[in-house]
Amino acid sequence: MSWLEPGPFLRGVAWRDGERPVRADPADLARLPWDIAERAALPIGVRVEFTAAPGTRAVELRYRAAVPEAGDTLRSLRHGFALWRGRRCLAEVFAEPAEEAVVRIELPPSGGEFTVHLPEAQAPVVRALRPVGGALAPAPRRPRWLVHGDSITEGWWATRPAHSWPATAGRALGLDPVNLGYAGGARGELPLAEHLARLPGELITLAFGTNCWGTVPSSAPLLYETTRAFVALVRRGHPGTPLLLVSPVLRPAAERTGNALGATLAELRTAMEAAVRDLVAAGDTRLALLPGRELLGPRDLADGLHPNDRGHARIAAAVAAALRGAGFTGRPGPVRRPRADVGPGV
Repeated sequence: MSWLEPGPFLRGVAWRDGERPVRADPADLARLPWDIAERAALPIGVRVEFTAAPGTRAVELRYRAAVPEAGDTLRSLRHGFALWRGRRCLAEVFAEPAEEAVVRIELPPSGGEFTVHLPEAQAPVVRALRPVGGALAPAPRRPRWLVHGDSITEGWWATRPAHSWPATAGRALGLDPVNLGYAGGARGELPLAEHLARLPGELITLAFGTNCWGTVPSSAPLLYETTRAFVALVRRGHPGTPLLLVSPVLRPAAERTGNALGATLAELRTAMEAAVRDLVAAGDTRLALLPGRELLGPRDLADGLHPNDRGHARIAAAVAAALRGAGFTGRPGPVRRPRADVGPGV
């Protein structure tokens, strides 16, 4: 069987830079902090989704990946591929690290719809795929869900890419999550709001704020205005798209400790939530709030900041419930396109 082009099979793709899926607009990187531009080069959340005809024995993926230099402790880390059907992981396949390789993943003989989660840390680029003993077709398109956030959204400390809260909630809701989480970032960078405004999607979630406590400190009044400005810029491209804001989850060391500007995380969270409530009161009926403080407890944190698998599952369940409760789960159909008058900065 000849190799198939990967494009129609890829999900969770925001932009492309040549053949690489990237998570920031490659035509507008100069306005981004360097750390976010670097994180955006990792294809977090990108997946292969297909329908296999009954009798198809396996799928083969030809891919290119990053291999650390000699002496790096991560050089021997194998590349892990996880096969999912619905909400169940069927198998994991681990390949020896190589810059160019083909991995074979066995399939159940009954066929059906499948998702393959990729080894994100190795920045894989799927170059082609093919069935073994049968036929493959791209999986049906689902509503695109744009999820902006920090390292928690990116999936840090989840033991597998498929266990991050956006991936888990996406499965529960039947959405195509586009992971726009940037470790160390999501500090209310307004160019990222403009990127979101230009990106097609049927549903948007914003989950940032914890890095406004320490990484780049903010005061409560500043974060109140930043939140309003961020939402306003997103609304330039998505005036009627359902939007959920999740305020920062528990961070014990920061809850009652002032940052360099004297603001505790509790005060920053309150400011963000007030901004959302004020925007709703002013007429944004397609905006909803999920307060983050009570979503996690200390046992749900792996390191005092990032959730473990249990914590990611709890955030996913809460986000899914909030989206359902607000009627924001989306429906299959054409992806909502941003307004045409939203262009890149000059």
